[in-house]
Amino acid sequence: MENTNNKTISICFMIAGILVGIIASVLMETLAAVATGGFGRFVAQDAVRLGFPIALGVATIVILYTNKTVMAWADEVVTEISRVVWPTRKETVAMTMVVCVMVLAFGVYFGLLDVTSGAIIDWLLHRNVF
Repeated sequence: MENTNNKTISICFMIAGILVGIIASVLMETLAAVATGGFGRFVAQDAVRLGFPIALGVATIVILYTNKTVMAWADEVVTEISRVVWPTRKETVAMTMVVCVMVLAFGVYFGLLDVTSGAIIDWLLHRNVF
């Protein structure tokens, strides 16, 4: 693996570990608020509420690093992303303008369609055709 790939993979794995820790922390806070009795007191302890998410995040990072299949997949992903030809600033601005114009055009079109169909339905209901 290239050195730049290793840096990118390391950052991604650390972000994954942090996200797992945050999710576990939110779940532990919820569990501490809901649980009752001895289990509720156990979960409400700071060492458990804070230590478990940190341990889970670190375990996630270690598992990702030690799994050869995941490392090979991550290296392939980083290599493929580095081969992507990104649009220039000028191309990005031009495409953004096209999207904005199309959104406005379709917004006006559907707005007129809504007003027209509403007026036709209102006219039909007041004419007592049905």
